[in-house]
Amino acid sequence: MNRRHCAAAAITLVCALTVLTAPVQAFAAPAPPPPSPSASQPASGSEAAKPKKTLEEVRKEIDALYRKAGAATDAYNLAEEKAEKQSGEIVRLARAIVAGQAKIAELKSMAGAQAREQYRTGGLPPGAQLMLSDDPQLFLDGVTRVREGQQAAQGVLGELTRTQQDLETYTQDASTNWDKLEAGRLKQAEAKKKINAQIAAAKKLESQLKKEERARLLKLEQEAEYKQQTAWLSSGALKDINREASASGRKAVAFATAQIGKPYVWGAEGPGSYDCSGLTSQAWAAAGRPIPRTSQEQWRLLPHIAIKDMRPGDLIIYHGDASHVGMYIGDGAIVHAPRPGRNVTLAGAGSMQILGVVRPDK
Repeated sequence: MNRRHCAAAAITLVCALTVLTAPVQAFAAPAPPPPSPSASQPASGSEAAKPKKTLEEVRKEIDALYRKAGAATDAYNLAEEKAEKQSGEIVRLARAIVAGQAKIAELKSMAGAQAREQYRTGGLPPGAQLMLSDDPQLFLDGVTRVREGQQAAQGVLGELTRTQQDLETYTQDASTNWDKLEAGRLKQAEAKKKINAQIAAAKKLESQLKKEERARLLKLEQEAEYKQQTAWLSSGALKDINREASASGRKAVAFATAQIGKPYVWGAEGPGSYDCSGLTSQAWAAAGRPIPRTSQEQWRLLPHIAIKDMRPGDLIIYHGDASHVGMYIGDGAIVHAPRPGRNVTLAGAGSMQILGVVRPDK
C-alpha cells in the first residue's frame, strides 16, 4: 500500500512541475473607480451635512491609504518569495521520488536474480555446493563465497529497505510543502485584495479633485517631506555621516539611481517598474549581494547600523511597521520608489519616519 501511495504521489508531483515552473502572473493595477455621481443628482441629507475636507486632510488620508497598501504589498511579496522556495523544494523532492523509484526497481531486479540463481542450483548457492567437496581448498573457497553471497544479499535487502524509507520521507515532505504552498497562495490572494482596495480608495479620492487641486496636492506632499527633512537635518543627524560607500555599495547605488523615472508598480522588481523593496533588492542583487525581497525581511534579517555610521548603499527602513525602504546615496538623500502614481526618485533621507538602517554587505 505504501509503495502504491509513493508512486501515486510521485506521478502527481511530476505532473505538477509544469505548473510550478511556469512564470508567475503579473497583476495589473486596479481599474479606475466608476465616476462619481454628477452634480445634477441630488445629494442625500447625510452627504449634504458633511463638511468638505481640506486638501491637507485629503493628503493625509491618501497617504494613509498608500501606507496600508505598502504594508499589504510587503505581505504579498513575502508570500510570493516563500511560494517560489516551496515550489523549488517540491520540484526537488519530486525528482528524488522518481530517482528513488528507479533505485527500488533496480534493487528488486538484483534480488530477483539472486533468487533465480538459487533456484537453478537446487536452492543452494554455488558456494554452498563447494562446501560439500572433499577437497579442503574447494571447501574453504565455498565458505568464502557463501559468506560473500550472504553479505551481498543482506546489502541488497538493506539498501532496498533504506530506499523505501527515503521514498516515504520524500513523499511526506512533498505533501507538507504542498500544503504550505497552498496556504501561501491564499495569503497572496488576501494581500492582493487589500492592496487593490487601498489603492482604489486612494485613487477615488484623487479623482474627485479638480486639476488645480491635484497640482496643489502634489505641492503639499513635497512641502510635508521638506518639513520633515529640514527637522531631521536640524537635529544634527548628518553631523557625523561622512563615510564612503564600499565597492559593492557603489554598484548598488549606481543600479538604483539608474532606475530613476521608472514607475512604481506594487509587486514589481524590474526592469521596467519597481516597488520600494523590489528596487533595493534588485540593486543589491546587481552588486552581487542578494538580500531578502521585502522591506520587513530586510529590516529583520540584515545587520542594523546606527544612523551616524550610515554610508551610501545602506538601506533606510521607514515607518513603525517597516513597510517602506529607500537606499541612502549620500548627502542626506535616498533613492526610492515612493508609491503608486509616482516614479522612482530622489528624496530626503529624513523626509519620512525613520525606523532604522541596515547594511547588506556588513
